[in-house]
Amino acid sequence: VQLQASGGGLVRTGDSLRLSCAASGRTFRIYRMGWFRQAPGKEREFVAHITWSGGSPLYGDPAAGRFSISRNKAQNTMYLQMNNLKLEDSAVYYCAAKLSPGGEYIAWGQGTQVTVSS
Repeated sequence: VQLQASGGGLVRTGDSLRLSCAASGRTFRIYRMGWFRQAPGKEREFVAHITWSGGSPLYGDPAAGRFSISRNKAQNTMYLQMNNLKLEDSAVYYCAAKLSPGGEYIAWGQGTQVTVSS
C-alpha cells in the first residue's frame, strides 16, 4: 500500500483546509487509515482515524469539534476537513494505513505541510 498526502498550505487563523490522502497498491488490505501530525520540536500526535470499510471515525484531542475525517472507498482516498484552524495546528500532516485492528500503521504518506498564520 502506498499513500500520497496533499492539500496542505498557508492559511490564516479561522480558515478551513481539506487534506487528501490517496491510497494505491493493495488497497483491499487496508483496515484503517489515520491522520497524524508533527510540529517542529514536538512528538508526532494522533489526529483522527477511520475504518476503511465501515467508517467509525475516532478523533484525537487536536481534532475535537473542528476536524472531520472521511473516506471515499471508490476513489481510494481519505480526507481530513479542518475548520477554524488555529496557530497550533501548524504541522506536517501525515496519513497512514494499517492492515489489521491490532497492528501497527505500516504505510505512511510523505506528509503535507500546514501553516497557520495570524
